[in-house]
Amino acid sequence: MNKTYKIITLIFIFILFSSYNPNDLNSNTGEKKNFFLIKKIIINNTQLVNKSVIQERLNAMYKKNIFLIKRKYIQESLQKIDFLEKIEVKKKYPDTIIVSVIETKPIATIYKNQKKYFLDTSSNLIPFSEIKDIKNLPNVFGEGSQKHLVNFVKKLEKNNFPINKIKSFSYFPIGRWDLQFENNKIIKFPYNLSDILIVKISKLLNDEDFKNYNIIDLRVDGKIIVE
Repeated sequence: MNKTYKIITLIFIFILFSSYNPNDLNSNTGEKKNFFLIKKIIINNTQLVNKSVIQERLNAMYKKNIFLIKRKYIQESLQKIDFLEKIEVKKKYPDTIIVSVIETKPIATIYKNQKKYFLDTSSNLIPFSEIKDIKNLPNVFGEGSQKHLVNFVKKLEKNNFPINKIKSFSYFPIGRWDLQFENNKIIKFPYNLSDILIVKISKLLNDEDFKNYNIIDLRVDGKIIVE
């Protein structure tokens, strides 16, 4: 909030309280008292999260003084909603709250205790039953995969690896991954995967000499074994 904005806000408050007379019970006084009460809550940028879920959490704010509602209170009220990564709150005086959300992104499906979940970009597990219209996400397997997948995907994305063609990720406790593509080609990465190797493999996937092989094994340092 800049200095000019603070000054304007203080002027509003001064006018409000300086013009209020507790002995004045006419209709004009009632209008002044209600002028800064919250009448509208606007929710922006939702795709995965249902607006009604957010609205329900904020209904208690209606008819409360907009100056007394803190942004932290709004953020804490919404922080446990699935797929919400960040919440930005603005006050539009005299009576409107604007909530803009930044959602996490589902990147894979995973099974835990025989139940299916979405795994998002914050490593959260969201029950599959809550959102059913997300399709063509890769599966992820292996103990510990939930904890490590997000960073692995970020590393692949940074090096322009064709993530959209991946059918499944398999994680191994030593810290390495196998990838299976939609065409069933498999890449076995080493545990000490470097950016240089990712770039190199991205190029090999488009090389005609490698298109006939179903497995590319990189687990032996300095060697590419194909089958």
